[in-house]
Amino acid sequence: MPSRQRTRPRPPAGLRGHGLLLRPWDPASDDDVRTWLRGTTDPEFRRWNTPLRPAVDLDGARNSLRTRAALAAEGSTVSFHVADEADGTPLGHIGIEDIRPVMGAGRVGYWVLPEARGRGVATRALMLTAHWALTGLGLHRLELGHAVGHEASCRIAERCGFRHEGTMRGAMFAADRHDAFRDAHLHARLATDPPPAPPAGPTGTGAAGGS
Repeated sequence: MPSRQRTRPRPPAGLRGHGLLLRPWDPASDDDVRTWLRGTTDPEFRRWNTPLRPAVDLDGARNSLRTRAALAAEGSTVSFHVADEADGTPLGHIGIEDIRPVMGAGRVGYWVLPEARGRGVATRALMLTAHWALTGLGLHRLELGHAVGHEASCRIAERCGFRHEGTMRGAMFAADRHDAFRDAHLHARLATDPPPAPPAGPTGTGAAGGS
């Protein structure tokens, strides 16, 4: 059986679709830094996600984006700033982490700014990113994990063709703790799965995975 070649992901300058523009985050942009800080310190984000090194100020947020840019250059992560395609208004983040080229696998996570929720941003961003990851990036399997109890993320995952595969025990940090754990649901979509129906409008939002 031929082995899968190691390839370095090459993020496009932008992905457009479903009314969204996805482009790489820019650590040199003060606007991007402020958006990142606001999104990752939002109480709803922190309820479901516990970053290993959370940003608490603008310097920390800029360093987080620099780290992501470095990981992207290494080929292990792709991070997208999500904006409204029409006017460029920031809406949130979506990224693919833990990219394993040999296995053709990666893990997707996202968050949406408070004022953009209820407009189907997460659903539309996940549809767009998953399609690119499983075609342009050439992944075979894209995983999505979220804390048990986050029903919005369950609905978004299933709407976007990510099948529920089970519960991972103690797979995520507990909220605001690095010394306790909680269970997580695992969803996944394969390149060979039937494509989901395109989003029809504002159908969901939330945060998932290790965004």
